[in-house]
Amino acid sequence: MPPITGLYVALAERIASRLGSPRVRALHLPPQESAKDAEFCALELEDGSIGFSFVRIGAIEPLLRQHPDFGAFAGMEAAALARGYAGSDPAGKALGFAAINALSQQLFSRANWTPSAADDALGEIEPGSGEHIGMIGLFRPLLARVQDAGARLTVLELRPELAGEHEHYRVTLAPADLASCEKVVSTCTVMLNDTLDAVLAACRNARWFSIVGPTAGCIPDPLFALGVDAIGGRCVLDREGFRSAFCNGERWGSFAGKYVIARRDYPGVERLLERIG
Repeated sequence: MPPITGLYVALAERIASRLGSPRVRALHLPPQESAKDAEFCALELEDGSIGFSFVRIGAIEPLLRQHPDFGAFAGMEAAALARGYAGSDPAGKALGFAAINALSQQLFSRANWTPSAADDALGEIEPGSGEHIGMIGLFRPLLARVQDAGARLTVLELRPELAGEHEHYRVTLAPADLASCEKVVSTCTVMLNDTLDAVLAACRNARWFSIVGPTAGCIPDPLFALGVDAIGGRCVLDREGFRSAFCNGERWGSFAGKYVIARRDYPGVERLLERIG
């Protein structure tokens, strides 16, 4: 199977062509002094569709902040920016993924299709008592949900300072430690740091695998083809409110809704493309 980056770029080009070659309105970055919400950039298209990408990987964030002219992105075709996702430049990869997410959000809107609203960010893994749950990336807000269910939790992390036994969960640096997990929830960062194939292979025994987070705003077809069961993302509902909060380093969660797309009830990108008027 071709690399997933190439599959997504080709899909983004098809979507953009069907949508009439959408262009970028702006690239948004929160102020440097903001903390949690400074992990993402937000790419806005001219129709208001917004796609996120994680920027706290390597030198991506400083590279974007040092860009001489953010205005240079305005007016670019989103498909042209999306091609960077299959390239070797880390910043171009992050911006390319943001463009793919924004195009996906516009497709959902134009096709008049709305993903199912989600009450939590676990991607429908529904932890049960006695189950072994895997978590790729430490989602601290989700720890209580797994603990309350009476499940055992193993977290895969890249940061060695987090490794070890903790109250109610264990952090490991070895993907092989997820082999016995029955259900797994993963950060979407695996689609930016080239670890997706490795973690899917490590979790091949899991009966449910979900990818979640604000950056999981893409069309899910290539992921479903690899065996992913669901993705959970965010859709901006109040664009003006979001834009103001995001760019001022304020909390913006109330301006966006959480959703989940499960493979079992997803119509597929071909059906969505057919529905565009």
